[in-house]
Amino acid sequence: MDLELTPDELAFRDEVRAFLAANLTPEIRAGAAASPSVFVEPDIGQAWNAILHKQGWLAYQWPKAVGGTGWSPVQRYLFEKECAQAGAPNLTVLGLKLVAPVIYTFGTDEQKARYLPRILSGEDYWCQGFSEPASGSDLASLQTRAVKDGDKYILNGSKIWTTHAHFANMMFCLARTNPDVHKNAGISFFLIDMNQPGVDVRPILTLAGDHEVNQVFLEDVVVPAENLVAGEGDGWKLAKFLLENERGGSCHAPKLAYDIAQIESAALTQPDGRGGVLSDNAEWRRRVARARLGVESLEMIELKILSEIAQGQKPGPQTSLVKLLASNLRQEIDEIAMDLHGVAGLELDTRRPLYGAQAPEPVHSRATQVGAARYLNSRAWTIFGGTNEVQASIIAKTVLNL
Repeated sequence: MDLELTPDELAFRDEVRAFLAANLTPEIRAGAAASPSVFVEPDIGQAWNAILHKQGWLAYQWPKAVGGTGWSPVQRYLFEKECAQAGAPNLTVLGLKLVAPVIYTFGTDEQKARYLPRILSGEDYWCQGFSEPASGSDLASLQTRAVKDGDKYILNGSKIWTTHAHFANMMFCLARTNPDVHKNAGISFFLIDMNQPGVDVRPILTLAGDHEVNQVFLEDVVVPAENLVAGEGDGWKLAKFLLENERGGSCHAPKLAYDIAQIESAALTQPDGRGGVLSDNAEWRRRVARARLGVESLEMIELKILSEIAQGQKPGPQTSLVKLLASNLRQEIDEIAMDLHGVAGLELDTRRPLYGAQAPEPVHSRATQVGAARYLNSRAWTIFGGTNEVQASIIAKTVLNL
């Protein structure tokens, strides 16, 4: 793995930097900094998406043949790193990075022609219908049923922890089409219009006070047969493909490194309670250094995976290692950020959003106001996308052959 950038890659990096300097507005940057969740709110996210779409860079992970940039893995990494270091918001991952690859890899020509342009334009905003009240880590045990009725399917069941379902007009959903076969074999993958009778979205407020997730009830929901992706019983294959993309389709290290840099900068002026500043405290420096070393190690793993992808290999099970390490580091860094501000970091305002003209005034600063909310929100990192225990089991079985 060659870590030296070529002249062309350096030129590309500089192009991205110049674009960010000219187009990443203070309002969007401030909104991203004051968002506790990994999922950026639609007003900030869609505004940034539109800027990238105009530039032709929104679908930076898609193949050129389906409307993407066709960038190399190195270019994608450089783009993500420069965006992270500039304080840009995360992209709307559910449409761009999760369902879109399923559609352009397994979908029909009609599905590609309809949904891919609408994801880029923002006309369709997606949510993910995977987890159920009794089927989380054991996703294959899901009970939502889809029964064929002529040229349509009738769906009944419920989904939970459905991020941004209250904003979404479309859902990609797993449902059981055959209860009489092995549980993995009887699942299918559907594209569902949320704006129809029988879809009931009920909010779930998180510990931080965020309305981020929901429970979605499906009662006699009609899905045209043309909205089945691939074939009946292919849902588990598509879900595994999607989850590998979710865990290995982006690099976490650049954003984690950016957050550590923000903490280190703030510690230069943060009183330590003993007449000095926090950055002079040896134990504090050791604690931050351990987190930074963890992030640098994660970056090497992510770069190795990118190198393998560049050689035509699939992301594979090592993406579970990335998910495991990134989740733990995310929580560690958010805990350090909380401790950075001392008692001021205990402020927890549950009003949202924490940016813009309607944001509540912070007691101390915007950073301290966001700190506790972000710390509580990141407790979910070791659960969503597969718990730490699930990732450890995958690593043990498929990487270590235990």
